[in-house]
Amino acid sequence: GFCLPMLQAIARLQSGLNDFLGINLPPGPRCIPWYAIINAQKGGTLPFCIALMRAYNNFSPAACFYTAAHGSYGIIWIAKHFAIPDPKWNTKTTVMSQIMSFFLVLGPYWLAPYLLISRTAPEPSAARCAVGMGTYVLGVTLMMISDSWKWLTLRYKPNTLVTDGPFALVRHPNYTGEMLVYGSFAAMVPHWAPKAVLVWVWGQLFLPNMLIKEARMARHKGYAKWHARTGMVLPWPFLPDASGKA
Repeated sequence: GFCLPMLQAIARLQSGLNDFLGINLPPGPRCIPWYAIINAQKGGTLPFCIALMRAYNNFSPAACFYTAAHGSYGIIWIAKHFAIPDPKWNTKTTVMSQIMSFFLVLGPYWLAPYLLISRTAPEPSAARCAVGMGTYVLGVTLMMISDSWKWLTLRYKPNTLVTDGPFALVRHPNYTGEMLVYGSFAAMVPHWAPKAVLVWVWGQLFLPNMLIKEARMARHKGYAKWHARTGMVLPWPFLPDASGKA
């Protein structure tokens, strides 16, 4: 009873700070769509990794595995943006907010390939790379299925609570997919820093976003039954639910 309202209040405060930094940070005006910096970073990952490989003369199997995974994710993201665009990313932002989005969220994701390809981190084993690649494929597939399912449902049934398809198992399968994707990239690098980046991004961005979305969805008919049989990011009862389940 008390835990959920407190979590949602904290999420609103964090979301307000995120919006200020990511959208409204002075000086203005808000003239650049949010997707500009997001697509630039994600789409730029493949050339960034290749540049690192050339700079450090590292064309090892591990470097190639990582570059193939993280680089292809960027290409898939760009394709998704054009095929099933998320209106949220059309929000206009200031130049400073574009810069802050890169340095606080997007840029730190490039720490993993730098540590691996520069050989700052130990060389990962073939088994680690294989598990990471398998997890990546699972995650990006789930992300694409979930976003496509939601996009098509809301296109033909606007203002509908999406509770079928992948959403019949978890309430935020797109976040589950993206967490598997970035978790796989961090898992491929035997270093603590990429894992710290995940804790930072997921804690200050993903969790508040999910909790605020929960509050919006709770206004829809049928939410209570759906909530009772699903978890936020993993099928219930495999994970305690931050939005209220014990």
